[in-house]
Amino acid sequence: MADSPGPSARDVGRAQLERLGRVIREQRKLAELSLRDLAARTNVSNPYLSQLERGLHEPSVRVLKAIANALNMSAEALMVQAGMIDGPAPPGSPTSLVDAVRADPLLSDEQKAALLTVYRCYIEANKPT
Repeated sequence: MADSPGPSARDVGRAQLERLGRVIREQRKLAELSLRDLAARTNVSNPYLSQLERGLHEPSVRVLKAIANALNMSAEALMVQAGMIDGPAPPGSPTSLVDAVRADPLLSDEQKAALLTVYRCYIEANKPT
């Protein structure tokens, strides 16, 4: 009796793309952006973003970075959440702070937006020149 083969590389790749698409959709909704809003912020078409969210295409590095930037996170954090790379963001990192604020059920959407705006202003003000 032969052992049944595990999932093929193609199946694994498809599952990763579907997981990435789910993460993009979840983050887009957390950011309260419509697909059209995200398309405008990333310079990527609505239909293509929809296909990415459904796991039908693998985004280029440029598109992945544009999506992550529009969602106020790093491309690395997006890939970690999708399980494409290892390594959760260390506690206290900007990504974990943004994610924590967005996920906090005790804050209203307006409070989350205000906190993230103030945080981004401080980060921008403290960037080396």
